[in-house]
Formats: sequence, structure tokens, C-alpha cells
Amino acid sequence: MTGKQSILFICTQNAGRSQMAEGYLRARYGDRYDVYSAGTHPSQVSRKAISEIAG
Repeated sequence: MTGKQSILFICTQNAGRSQMAEGYLRARYGDRYDVYSAGTHPSQVSRKAISEIAG
């Protein structure tokens, strides 16, 4: 246990929005929070989401 609060972003496919939210929060505040994302019907991560996160 890290002692950090955990945050979970959930969307339908976990292919874009929740992945980007996880990446953003992890990059900005990963020292404060344990961040995760999930989907109710998981699929492949969108290439567009990866390019947006990578900047």
C-alpha cells in the first residue's frame, strides 16, 4: 500500500477518454495519486489517444 488515494476513470471501451484522463493525471499528479482506467466493454487503446497523450 502506497498511502496515496486511488482514482479510477471508467468509460465504455477504455480506448480513449479514460486512458487520456489516466495518462494526464498520472503525468501531473502521479506522486499524489494511484491512477487507473477501466472499461465496461474493454477494447484496444485508440492510436489517437496515444498520440494525444504523447503530445
